Amino acid sequence: MDEILGNTHNNYLGIHPLSLFEETQTPKIGCRQCQRRCLIPPGHTGYCHTVRNDNGKLYTLIYGLISSAAVDPIEKKPLYHFFPGSRCFSVGSLGCNFRCNFCQNWQIAYADPESEVSEHYSFMSPNSLVEYAISSGCQGVAWTYNEPSIWYEYTLECAKLCKEHGLYTVYVTNGYATEEHLDGIGPYLDAYRVDIKSMDNAFYQKMAAVPSIDGILEIVSRAKHKWGMHVECVTNIVPEENDSEDELAKLAAWIANDLGKQTPWHVTRFFPHSQMIDTQPTPISILLNAMDIGRREGLEFVYPGNVDLPGKSNTLCPNCGSVLVERHGYSTRIMGVDDHGCCLNDGQSANLRLSPKVL
Repeated sequence: MDEILGNTHNNYLGIHPLSLFEETQTPKIGCRQCQRRCLIPPGHTGYCHTVRNDNGKLYTLIYGLISSAAVDPIEKKPLYHFFPGSRCFSVGSLGCNFRCNFCQNWQIAYADPESEVSEHYSFMSPNSLVEYAISSGCQGVAWTYNEPSIWYEYTLECAKLCKEHGLYTVYVTNGYATEEHLDGIGPYLDAYRVDIKSMDNAFYQKMAAVPSIDGILEIVSRAKHKWGMHVECVTNIVPEENDSEDELAKLAAWIANDLGKQTPWHVTRFFPHSQMIDTQPTPISILLNAMDIGRREGLEFVYPGNVDLPGKSNTLCPNCGSVLVERHGYSTRIMGVDDHGCCLNDGQSANLRLSPKVL
């Protein structure tokens, strides 16, 4: 971590005025970063513990505060149809607006930046982030690890600088941003890699402490149709929670009908984490069945995740079946497409956004 960020540890550097807020006729102020829309009393923080009401003004506590950083293959996000073979600079901070029982990054997602800032967290200015991404050979930046929908001030400023320097931009997100948040960063955000955990409100209530899926679906659709972002969806399949055929079919059908049949869907294997350490990993048979269900509902690109299934992660032409992109783990070989992302054999589009540097 220090090799990337230096050893600049100062929790006060993360404090920055919040622009997405709404005043009320009470001392409480409404945060408008995410769909929880917390009304925060003076001296308190919101649900995510990263926004504080200080003397009648809202401040983010995590501006530029970095808990995790790495140079990653874009496939690790996972994004398979967005600049395949490229590398991105991935950064994350602290806190989350969900409380998923199975969170992989619970150590930072559950963190309270007021009490847990330590030598393990560092400050990185937007200029430094962009400079490092360029000097390390990255073609873009991804805000990931924790939830970017609670990191608006920082991600917006960084995204603007990225576009000035020719870098692509990615949110790896749970989709719980507000319209105000999405529309603010929309002109500067290229890809929206979103978790759609279930189509069942009861699942979200039980497993993530979120009341409804509806607002998430609306924001994902807005990212795609209003802002033209490249969208890929991920569903972490938890045994006996969101793995029924009806549930998976409903989810796949929504992706195909609303986002388009060429939207990639990653069905990933659950592993024990956080509060679900006694739950067994997802059986491979359920993943394979989910892939079949996705295709039956019209999706042309369905991939397994968190598991090595040789050949199953390749991108095939939906028309002739030719291998367009071959993948072994995070190693990617582009082999059967032209520079517009179409099959060389029959010209079929595969919804691939390609970079000249990796063709």
